[in-house]
Amino acid sequence: MSEPTILNNRYRLEERLGSGGMAVVYRARDLTLERAVAIKVLRKNLSANSEFRSRFHQEAKAAANLSHPNIVTVHDFGFDASQLYIVMEYTPGEDLKTLMMHKRPFSLTEAIDLIAQACAGLGYAHRAGLVHCDVKPQNMLVTPDRRLKVVDFGIARLMAAISPDERSEVVWGSPQYFSPEQATGNAPSPASDVYSLGVILYEMLTGRLPFIAAVPQELARQHRESPPPSPRRFNPEIPIPLEQIMLKVLAKEPALRYRTADQFGRVLTHFVLQPQATQPAYIAPGNQTTLPPSAPQPVGPIVSVYQPPANTAPRAATPEMLVISTQEYRTGFDFLTWTLGALALVALLGLIPFWLWVYYLLNPPF
Repeated sequence: MSEPTILNNRYRLEERLGSGGMAVVYRARDLTLERAVAIKVLRKNLSANSEFRSRFHQEAKAAANLSHPNIVTVHDFGFDASQLYIVMEYTPGEDLKTLMMHKRPFSLTEAIDLIAQACAGLGYAHRAGLVHCDVKPQNMLVTPDRRLKVVDFGIARLMAAISPDERSEVVWGSPQYFSPEQATGNAPSPASDVYSLGVILYEMLTGRLPFIAAVPQELARQHRESPPPSPRRFNPEIPIPLEQIMLKVLAKEPALRYRTADQFGRVLTHFVLQPQATQPAYIAPGNQTTLPPSAPQPVGPIVSVYQPPANTAPRAATPEMLVISTQEYRTGFDFLTWTLGALALVALLGLIPFWLWVYYLLNPPF
């Protein structure tokens, strides 16, 4: 261990938990508060670099302002022995990538539960005005009781500071999981995090990534241009409605995905609550998807077809989930629209005698 055993006379480093290109993470002991913590120590060569020091400090500030059960809490930030460090809550368990290597694919229940928790944490960050920008299973810790916590806001961006037309020559993020707009250096958004969540869900349920290449440049090209292969091709147990949800969040255009992680999480929750035997097909905008043979083919794209669970109160339609009755879907007949149209026509015809009376009043025939 090249780092000092004790940082700032307070944190005793006890065990190396992992490392990356920028930093090393240790399990440590807070000698003042007598509790276990995790400490992320920036490597010495990077601690001398002003850009990396700024990014490391940004990570500490971004995460310190977030308090959520599905986000690792930041306790402290400091500098000792020429190295910067971040003190975080210690979360026992393994990162999601390690779990995925041991178990592939996950069951539907396990995968959706963990991704829904990630949606809750990232949705909170989105509401706080932050885009994570590096959503990947290595940045998700899973405790023994299956609580998921999002970590590493090292390249997070403040939405208020993002210009919609910005372009960057340097692409930040992980090529296996970043979004098409990140691959091109365009401005990220909460929908970028949603795309990354979709890649993770795809990997959990199929045991493989949607895009595979030997070099990052080819991976970036596939994210930008290639349609993802059908998840059911690798795991036929995936229900058709869930497949359509997965393909929607992997859309190339951010506008075709769910706008925030909160919305994606709500859709997954609705899916879990639906009676599986009567699930209708879920059609994502812009996706040409084949319905089951027993279902009629729609004339145009439908946002979604959703039947609420039995014995539940009806829910108001939300932007990401439009509720359409089965009868309307089959026939295309909308009674309310026709009724309003008829009333408008009657009102228009009723104005004709009134305008004739006004005309003759102003222009008497004699």
